[in-house]
Amino acid sequence: MATINTNPGAMIALQNLNKTNSDLQQVQQRINTGLAISSAKDNGGIYAIAQSMRADVGGYKAVTQSIDLAVSTVDVALAGGEAISDILVEMKGKALAASDSSLDTAARSALNEDFKALRDQIGTIVSNAEFNGANLIDGSQTAGISALANADGSNTVDVDDENLSLGGSIVTLAATASFGTAAAASTAASTIATSLDNLNASLARLGTGSKSLEIHKTFVSKLSDTLEQGIGNLVDADLAKESARLQSLQVKQQLGVQALSIANSAPSTILGYFR
Repeated sequence: MATINTNPGAMIALQNLNKTNSDLQQVQQRINTGLAISSAKDNGGIYAIAQSMRADVGGYKAVTQSIDLAVSTVDVALAGGEAISDILVEMKGKALAASDSSLDTAARSALNEDFKALRDQIGTIVSNAEFNGANLIDGSQTAGISALANADGSNTVDVDDENLSLGGSIVTLAATASFGTAAAASTAASTIATSLDNLNASLARLGTGSKSLEIHKTFVSKLSDTLEQGIGNLVDADLAKESARLQSLQVKQQLGVQALSIANSAPSTILGYFR
């Protein structure tokens, strides 16, 4: 039956052309974004998984920043502790020299002045070994320092503080220590030797803490990279395939337009019945 009110061929051609245009738009979006799944309407389940993994990646960036701060704080403490160790070694030499009973008063007094200057330098180092407001060797950080260990903040990597202040449990030499006699100098040398032993153990603990932070930072970096790779496997578009599909759809679109044009011209043949 010939009719001008209904054109089934044009309807089918238009439906096919609309489908082609929709597919073409999807391919162009994938090429533009590089993503096969860029929104929840593309694939709600995969999009939700990818977003959850992206949240974890963002969390691990915060973990890395937290570890970097902790590492820097511990490294400053280590630098201060090592400087104190060097000073104690020098002070021990001064005290041992002054313990020689053959020295006269003037020589021992000169050694004592050097000793006191070095002693005071320890206090200066302790008070200035601070990073980002945290000082692990002056006794102010009694709980040590903690760095985030996982993406939800439920675990931490902890490093204990080491109070290296004069007169403390590690550096037992008093803040007013000095000597005026050979016996006092000998006592000071013995006290410094004990302090050095304590300090070496303290530095070992700080070094172990710094190493633990570095190891965990490396692990977090690898874990974050693996998650990003997993996200890519889920949502990234295969641009080689999308490029080939784009060419195919463009040709299909042109053919669809031509088919629709032919279908639309079909009713004009009815005019031939009235000639």
